Amino acid sequence: MQVLVIAEKLDPTADLVVQALTERMTPVLRFDMAEFPQSIVLAAEHQDEAPGWRGELATDRRAAQLEEVRAVYYRRPGLPVLSPRIPEAYKDWALSQAVVGMTQILSALPVVWMHHPDVYRASAHKPGQLVAATTAGLRVPRSFVGNSLAHAQKWGERIGGPLACKPIAAASLNLPDAAPSMLPTRRIEVSELDESLELTAHYLQECVTKDFEVRLTVVGQQMFPVAIHARSEQAQADWRSDYDSLEYEPVSIPDDVAAGVRRFMAAHQLTYGAFDFAVRPDGRWVFFECNPAGQWQFIAKATNLPIAEAHASLLQGAVS
Repeated sequence: MQVLVIAEKLDPTADLVVQALTERMTPVLRFDMAEFPQSIVLAAEHQDEAPGWRGELATDRRAAQLEEVRAVYYRRPGLPVLSPRIPEAYKDWALSQAVVGMTQILSALPVVWMHHPDVYRASAHKPGQLVAATTAGLRVPRSFVGNSLAHAQKWGERIGGPLACKPIAAASLNLPDAAPSMLPTRRIEVSELDESLELTAHYLQECVTKDFEVRLTVVGQQMFPVAIHARSEQAQADWRSDYDSLEYEPVSIPDDVAAGVRRFMAAHQLTYGAFDFAVRPDGRWVFFECNPAGQWQFIAKATNLPIAEAHASLLQGAVS
């Protein structure tokens, strides 16, 4: 039985999953969508008398029979790269055919997904996550989204303290003479809000007083909660901005938080999630967000937690 791993070529997280599956003698076909259709061949057939798709998916290295695929690990692959022989007028059309053709054939297979692209898109939006988290019984920060300076100022005054300004969507900045970078969360005062807020949608939250943050990695029913202790001012605002100052410590998770996380994942049909929480001085956990394709390689390296093995078990069908 085959497992498909669909990810960018340079992805150490996907590498760990492939390694764990290989150690269990599970055949793996790994590729990037960017390789299709120039160096990947898809040949799928559907017959009247058979309920599913049969055929072959082949790279220049190995092949897999569609009817033998057990699971698909789909982790932020690139977009198909088209042949230069395609006329400019047809490129958008050909790109849509490649994306839909590959993903919809795979999604029609009766297999475990981590995660189907439709599930990822539906679960990745932060405003919706706050609603789902509240419904699941998790605590969340008071939040504001919009481009109205007047409303943002009034809302901030009701908060009565500092605010956190953060991106609402994953997007990089392309500044002159600098590598593409992500905009980190930063702490601001209500008095600092100005007319620039009116230029696009902004995402503001109350600043949560915290002892530390937790990256909770969930794979199926297995939970790996790890405290992140930030030792610099920059990392205390956003620990992703200064990895060198971080210390990691496995911790226990309160029963009510674990139950809320399970309800959240069930609502979104997730089999994996990288959850970010703040832990207040009184011990209460506050939900920030869940990344359905979040990184966990750095957590596994720092703590030796068996996160890759948990992925392998789920993709093998050993756990749900």
